Amino acid sequence: MDKKLTLSLNENIIETAKRYAKSNKTSLSKLIESYLNSITEERKESEITPLVKSLSGVISIPDDFDEKQEYTSFLMDKYK
Repeated sequence: MDKKLTLSLNENIIETAKRYAKSNKTSLSKLIESYLNSITEERKESEITPLVKSLSGVISIPDDFDEKQEYTSFLMDKYK
């Protein structure tokens, strides 16, 4: 059931939001409803897609691998 809500916002923000809503073919009410829903809904754990699952374990990295050192070496070689 929809219910009315009165908000007081900066005029420039309202106008910018109206233009945004229009350019995205939605109403300002739906835009605000969607935003409020997105920030208040419970976060579910991200589901790992089948593609990502299939890639898991493809690369093995040694325990003592130093990413920063490797990246530094890469950049030094690149910009010689």
